[in-house]
Order: sequence, then C-alpha cells, then structure tokens
Amino acid sequence: MSDHHHDHDHHCESTGNGETYSRRLFMQQGMAFLSMATTVPMFMQQSAKGIMLPVGSLVTSQAGIPEDRVLVVIQLAGGNDGLNTIVPFESDAYFSSRPQIAIGKPGSTRQAGGAALELPNQESFGLHPNLTGLRELIDRGHASIIQGVGYPNPNRSHFTSTDIWHTGKTSAQGYGWLGRYFDNTCAGAPSHNQKGSIAIGNKAPLALYGKTQKAVNFETEELFKWAGTNASNALEDSYDEINRAESLDGVEKDSQLDFLVRTALDAQVSSDRIRAAVSKRPLVSYPNSKLAQQLQLIASMVRADLPTRVYYASLGGFDTHANQIGSHANLMRQLGDSLLAFQNDLAKQGNTGKVTTMVFSEFGRRVAQNGSSGTDHGTAAPMFVIGEHVSPGLIGEHPSLKKLDQGDLMFSTDFREVYTSVLSDWMGADAKDILGKSYRNADIFKKSLNT
Repeated sequence: MSDHHHDHDHHCESTGNGETYSRRLFMQQGMAFLSMATTVPMFMQQSAKGIMLPVGSLVTSQAGIPEDRVLVVIQLAGGNDGLNTIVPFESDAYFSSRPQIAIGKPGSTRQAGGAALELPNQESFGLHPNLTGLRELIDRGHASIIQGVGYPNPNRSHFTSTDIWHTGKTSAQGYGWLGRYFDNTCAGAPSHNQKGSIAIGNKAPLALYGKTQKAVNFETEELFKWAGTNASNALEDSYDEINRAESLDGVEKDSQLDFLVRTALDAQVSSDRIRAAVSKRPLVSYPNSKLAQQLQLIASMVRADLPTRVYYASLGGFDTHANQIGSHANLMRQLGDSLLAFQNDLAKQGNTGKVTTMVFSEFGRRVAQNGSSGTDHGTAAPMFVIGEHVSPGLIGEHPSLKKLDQGDLMFSTDFREVYTSVLSDWMGADAKDILGKSYRNADIFKKSLNT
C-alpha cells in the first residue's frame, strides 16, 4: 500500500467526485497560502483544481490556538555545514579534522575562517562570525537553535534527502507534510476567516503538495514588478501571456482545466490586496540578497493581513565542496542579516507574536574537510526557529565529534520531533495524523504559548 493511502483527511467533509467549486468563493478566498520557493527540487505540476474550494468543507483546529498564526519555512538548499554554523570550538577533533577551514574560538586570530561569535551561557559553542543578525535575535530571546537534527539511515542525495524532509517520511514517498496539514485541517475550505491556497515562486515544493491542496505559482520576480510604478500593466501583461499559452507544462488544456486555470488567474489578477501589499515600502531596510527579497515580500503580505498560514522561502548555494570559507561566509551573512531585517520589519508592524520562522537544510556536511578546502555531503545539522514565543538559545545535544558513523555526525534530534512541535504547539494541528505516527515533541516553544 502506498504512503498516499496513509494520509488522513477525515477532518474534512468529503464532496466526492461531484465537488462543487464556487468562483465567488475562490475570488474571496484564493490567496491564503502564499509560498516563496525558488530552488527546491521535485515540484508538483501546475494545477488549478487543487486550489479551488469545495463547498461545504469544514475547518478544524485545536481549541485555544489562534487561527491567524503564520509559519515561514526557509530551506537552505544544498546542505548547510552545521559544524561551521554552530562551532564546537572546544573540540580538538574539530580543528584536527578541518585544518584549513575551521573557525576559531571567540577572540582568536589563528584560524582562516575567523573567530566564532559567543553564545549566551555557552562555553563550548559559538556562531559563525557572520551570523551577527542571528546573534542579535538570540540576545533578544527570539531565536532557538536545535542541534544535531537528522533522521535514521540518512540519505546523502540532495533530491532524496530533500524529499524526506518535505514528506516527513524516510521513504520519501507521499504528500508533503504541510500539504497534509492543510488536508487535515481543511484550511483552504470556505470558512469565516477565508482560507485558500496559492503558491508564489517559480516552483512549488513537494512539502506543500497535498491530496486536496495544490498550488498555482507566481514568479517571485513578478511580485517585484507589481511593486513598481507600472504594476497594473505588468500584471496585465503576465495575465495575457499565461492565458495565451496553449498548454500547461506540456499538457494540453481541456475545457475543464481551462476553466479552472482561468478562474484561478482571474482571482489573482483581481487581487488588489496582493498588489497593494507588495507595493508598499517596507518599514525597515533590507539587505540586497535573494533571501532578503523573499522575506521582504513575505513581510509585506503579513503586514497586509492576508489570510495566510504558511510562506515558503529558500536560499541556495550550500553545496560547498570546494573553497568553502568564502562562499559559506557570504551565505551566513545573507541568512543572519535577512532574518534580522525580517524580524525588525515584523516588530515595526507589531506582528512578531504572529509569525514563527523555521530554517532547515536537507543535510549537513562531513566532519573532515576534503582535499579542495571544502566539505562533502554529510548528515545531521542545526535548525533555527525564530519568533517571539520560542525558547531561546541552544536546544538538544550537539552530536559527538568522536563517536561518528563512518565519518559522519550521528543525529540527536529527529526532524519530525521539530515538525511535531511546530504542528502541535504553533499551528494547532494533530501532528500524529499529519506525520503518520507519534514523535517526541522537541519543545521549541515557551510553556506559556497556549496558556
């Protein structure tokens, strides 16, 4: 039996094969699931039917969990080097394994990679020197670092490991974990708070793919066109170009699909809320980087109070097989500075209590550097969770650098434990239903979150 059959959607009222889709309902509700995804592999085909809203469906959530909470997911694509992100500077094995690329103790001038930033109440671990933005968020009490996150029998393929993270299953089969969240809660069904689903970006990741929840994509660049002086013309041109297309992803359009796609496009084109949201100047200045651009757009849509539960962003370039020091330092700067600008923007809006951001990579790197002053595909790596309600600082146990699995770190926290905390404590969902089995709760959030 395939994994598809194990995905639960019993919370929703079934509409069977005779699903009735209301264009008016879609026009009202069709922008609630906005996603930024640019470099994530294995994407679903463009489909409009999945975002149309079946009449008569129900929305359920845990009592006491606000339904306006937002989750922002950021993927560091390529495999982020966890050991040079959270630096174990008291480990002799760390320095002996990385003679050219190690990062030194705070205040040290002896290492080519620079000196680690100190972490509060930590004598053995520091941050990459360019993660000053993340360090400031930790000082504010708004950032947690979950150490040694991975899964059993790790896969070192970018594509397979990404699919494992996206599905929440080591088989890498089935619907996406966030797609299943929407399937199970029926967010996207007609309700008093008007939820639907649209993905923004040139690709939609498998994580967002559900049995009933799919996404139509908008290019990230198109949003910036909307923010320009000729926003309406740019939008009209884009609409005309898509409408003139004879096929979608090489599949000839039949009359039903044609109607559904055009209905979806009509909803998007008529959405003054999105255009108005992205055309407003941000409340803070953002760095000039791809991730910062995505987070700026997300912040603008949060500010406009779009009925959105999940946004998806990504930053590529983490496959650092050669000359890692310079490229990884640049990526760490982009990540830390973008996260800080995003949180500062949310603070100016008064929305820091509404948004939680989760950062992951499909795997870490090997402990020992390779012959090209880089690192090869590894296993466990840290995750970051940012927000006003997180338990700040380091969470979990840093993997041992002496007890290795064929030269790789052994994970100490299963990533599904992090998903469980996000789904249960933040999103108010039944994590067991969505993930298919019970996992320990990683306890990322403060105990006072839902009291």
